[in-house]
Amino acid sequence: MLKTLKDIDQFFVRNQTPIYCINTTMFNLIGADWIGGLSFMNTIDSFSGLRPNVFVPPDAGGRNFTGFESANQYLLDHPAVVNRLKPGGKALFLMFNRQNESRAEQLGLQVCLPDAALRTHLDSKVVTTRLANRAGIASVPNVLAKAANYQELRSAARDLGRDDLGGDLVVQLPYGDSGKTTFFIRQESDFEACADRIAAAGEVKIMKRIRCRQATIEGCVTRHGTLAGPLQTELVGFGELTPYGGGWCGNEVFAASESTVLAPAIRRQAQRAVIALGEQLRCTGYRGCFGLDFLIDVETGALYLGEMNPRITGATPMTSLAAADAGTVPLLLFHLLEWLGADYTVDVETYNRQWLEAERLTSWSQMIMEHTGDHAEQVTSAPPSGIWRLEPGGEVTFQRTAFGPQSISDENEVLFLRTIDRGQTRTPGTCIGRLIARGRLMTDEYQLNDRARRLTRAFNATFHAASRSSTFFRSVPHPRHADMACG
Repeated sequence: MLKTLKDIDQFFVRNQTPIYCINTTMFNLIGADWIGGLSFMNTIDSFSGLRPNVFVPPDAGGRNFTGFESANQYLLDHPAVVNRLKPGGKALFLMFNRQNESRAEQLGLQVCLPDAALRTHLDSKVVTTRLANRAGIASVPNVLAKAANYQELRSAARDLGRDDLGGDLVVQLPYGDSGKTTFFIRQESDFEACADRIAAAGEVKIMKRIRCRQATIEGCVTRHGTLAGPLQTELVGFGELTPYGGGWCGNEVFAASESTVLAPAIRRQAQRAVIALGEQLRCTGYRGCFGLDFLIDVETGALYLGEMNPRITGATPMTSLAAADAGTVPLLLFHLLEWLGADYTVDVETYNRQWLEAERLTSWSQMIMEHTGDHAEQVTSAPPSGIWRLEPGGEVTFQRTAFGPQSISDENEVLFLRTIDRGQTRTPGTCIGRLIARGRLMTDEYQLNDRARRLTRAFNATFHAASRSSTFFRSVPHPRHADMACG
């Protein structure tokens, strides 16, 4: 029986069951490679072959992947990857489909996530809204309806038996990241620009438009109850980082004493929501990690559920770092314990209370950097992954090779993870790199602070690329991160 943090740590240090993280990069589990038996099968060689437990097939750089699932299938079918997979091992994905799941099973692997059919069902924003209603979790005033044309949209927005949603609407499709599948509609011409996609989606979520700020929290459904991680702010839609107005581009986690931007009442409400929705998920047979994105109404201070991500999410590195600094068990380890056959115990109430009080949190941030130009470019040189220092003059200098954020010594250093290589093509929205830093990267007004802006400018300057005509080259887009904050 594993009863303490030390017990759980030792269990994972000594673990010999192979755990394969199959994904485009190792970012979501960065810093977790101390776990015994853990290795990464990736399509991007962020560390140029220097990381011993990361394998990237030699021909991966020339492939054109249409998304995470496409990249997964390439890895699972590649002979060089198959030769490294041991039957009886465990498989972790970020996003996956039934084809990925079936292939993993053929290779003798157990997928350590709820099955693809259940995850796909729960990933619908329409289904999430209904689950939230059942759990008593508030969403932005909305109606779920079909809208084949503008008149049907307006009719649905009025037919609520109460005040209508007003003239300024937000329409969210059931599936897809919010940076690309959330539409802001004030007049008929706005609708016509996205009419085909809305009509084809069937039932959509039609919401009142509010001025909001974003937050996120992760939970984990375990045999002992639902565990909650710390509430985090989200970086969304910054033009320096993403070309998408609703695109997710980072997170921050920090103690209550550092800022009042996440009031105690908001932390309590968010934690109640993750626990309540976790229990709804348990009823469906779901277990393991999930994330909830929230919208905080600037005018009223109300907290609304935006969407759910039924998986390990882009916020997982921040959740794990916060737990390590607080001397407690990361949600990721509880997730794995559900599949590794270990008998363990956890005081759910005590675990959750530490994040509610938010006294032991240290401050961490991450930024997701995408190509924000309006044309395709072939990368001619790209910076190495590792520890970089922000110099007084605003440039960044490479300091040393490192594989985890624990190597960051102070707020002038960051861990940079390159997500595109020389010779590949970056198109608008291509993820070119991710960085993790100590301290905050936003102000309390949800604007990038000076350090964040200097880091963004400096790292963009370390890439060199040549414009290319699409007539003369084959584009190799990088799959964007699928976790997007609700717009």
